[in-house]
Amino acid sequence: MVEIRRSNSGSDGLIYDRWAAEGLPCVPTSPSPGRKVWTKRIDRAAELAERNPWAREVLAFHVRILEFQRNVFEASQSKLGATTRDQAGLRGSINLDEAIRSFPELLAVVRKSGPSKLAEEASRLLHLSGPQLHDMLAAWLAKSDLPDDGTSFFARALLQPQAEQLAQTAGPRGQQVVGNKCPYCQSNPQLAVIRPEGDGGKRLLLCSFCQSEWEFRRILCPSCGEEHNDNLPRYSAEGIAAVRVEACDVCKHYLKSVDMTVDGLAVPVVDEIATAPLDLWAVEHGYRKIQLNLMGF
Repeated sequence: MVEIRRSNSGSDGLIYDRWAAEGLPCVPTSPSPGRKVWTKRIDRAAELAERNPWAREVLAFHVRILEFQRNVFEASQSKLGATTRDQAGLRGSINLDEAIRSFPELLAVVRKSGPSKLAEEASRLLHLSGPQLHDMLAAWLAKSDLPDDGTSFFARALLQPQAEQLAQTAGPRGQQVVGNKCPYCQSNPQLAVIRPEGDGGKRLLLCSFCQSEWEFRRILCPSCGEEHNDNLPRYSAEGIAAVRVEACDVCKHYLKSVDMTVDGLAVPVVDEIATAPLDLWAVEHGYRKIQLNLMGF
């Protein structure tokens, strides 16, 4: 059991996002593309699995999924030109036929290494025809928020590498005003990231689908827009220095933040998954996550 401490959202030496504060155009940022990113995620998951016994099983499975996604990412080649991609939007530019070709490999990974519930679902999906699978993925993509139903894991794991590649090659969306949805694919944020800037840090949100990052005000709920400091508590746990719960007592939603000024070696999407005790605590205390992660919590 982890001991949780509460603090209120304050400056903490953090630099506020002036674009959000003043309603000015925001240029979103994206992680560096390429194989190095995936290798870094895989290595970090393996490292945290060794360090944190409570996360060992889920991170071992996550490593298998990351390895699968790296293969998909490297094999994916967008056949749409930049103009067509801008017209279709990121979600409309995903090549479902290409994704379907990788589906048997994903099912094999899940059946071999996944938890029993997911393995059973993989066995059920094994019998889908090509058109049925295409319809399932298209329906999942058409939803504005990433659903958390039985097929969500498979669609998300399968399509995420293409989405990430498309976001990385799309370039900055120069005249877009910052908001609580991803500027590239309009998905919910998965988590917040505090990245070093000057003598402090700046807060960014990381997309739950295409993994893009965009700047966001420090004292502002990404779910309902609450901005009163007293209603935006943060919770941290002893032994988990760089990751904390950022909650809202108005809408009762939360997300986790990964503070790169505390641990510069953190890989946000992996460290978020490795700190499940924080999610369990938040749910037990009446908070609901803005967006469940790929592993379902």
